[in-house]
Amino acid sequence: MAYELTEQKKIGLGLLGFGLCFTFLGVVLFFDRGLLALGNIFWLTGVALLLGFRSTWNLITSKANIKGSASFLLGLFFLFVRWPIVGIILEIYGCLVLFGRFWPSVKAFLYEVPMLGWIIRFLF
Repeated sequence: MAYELTEQKKIGLGLLGFGLCFTFLGVVLFFDRGLLALGNIFWLTGVALLLGFRSTWNLITSKANIKGSASFLLGLFFLFVRWPIVGIILEIYGCLVLFGRFWPSVKAFLYEVPMLGWIIRFLF
């Protein structure tokens, strides 16, 4: 496998999973601000641990990704000032802009996961 999982990256994947679960629960439970905020904290920490702190900082502050970073941070702001629907929409857009280049790598990684790779190949 081309991508080695160190202990730090395993913790990052776990935090990323917790972040997505808390965000999903926050949306399902009528945009609960507490769950959404906790999901954002876990998600951001998981991304930083998975990519590395310097790579995450370079990703967020690069000129090519400034639109996605501004959208994500504005979404966080709206989440904290009690406009969770607008905040989530802006955060999703920001994530798509920031991480849009990684989809081919993610797809290749998911093909290598034993059971999940077979399901993805079967469906698509």
